[in-house]
Amino acid sequence: MPEAMITLFGIEALHTIEGFLASYTYEFFWVVFIGIYFAYLGGGLIASEIEDRKMDLTLSNPVSRESVILQKVGALWAPLLILNLGFLAIVFIGTFLIGESIEIIPVLMVHLLSIPYLLACAGIGLVFSVFMRDVSSAQAGAVGVVFILWLIEGIVQMDPDFEWMAYLSPVHYYDVADILIRGEYAFVGAGILTFLFIALLAVSIVWFIKRDI
Repeated sequence: MPEAMITLFGIEALHTIEGFLASYTYEFFWVVFIGIYFAYLGGGLIASEIEDRKMDLTLSNPVSRESVILQKVGALWAPLLILNLGFLAIVFIGTFLIGESIEIIPVLMVHLLSIPYLLACAGIGLVFSVFMRDVSSAQAGAVGVVFILWLIEGIVQMDPDFEWMAYLSPVHYYDVADILIRGEYAFVGAGILTFLFIALLAVSIVWFIKRDI
């Protein structure tokens, strides 16, 4: 395949089950679609309730605005847990049914290290959610930004002059191929993504406290 496609989609070692899972299953489904899904969820956390006026009722009670955001974000544990456990089961059962074997630890690390990445995607959505009243615009903006950042991370690596732009993308700090194929666990990258999520959460809280709904 063209070098551009190999770089963009992380295609390598397709003769192994680890390479197949990294390039097709995780790179396409988990990194792109699940990342977009969490950006979509984040985009609706606050804007949806502002749009349908539920937020007025919520804030009429003795609750702080920061607690509202923290509780909304805290509720993301449910899709995080369900998706991770469900997809883990699919991977292990699927590899068994086709007669392949795969090491358990690298697959578990793929999912564990994906949590900061998915939270960062949700954080991007949350920022859009507190800045916009229209939930559809917030969700579309968040999805668009996450998708564009994924494209940027793959495309700029083909040109050394723009390679620095890859550091702006959350995907740069979560490489499935490194984990599954090479057994390299980017704990520093996970830490950066966690810091990014906390920063996005802090910005969202500060703006939501100040804004007029």
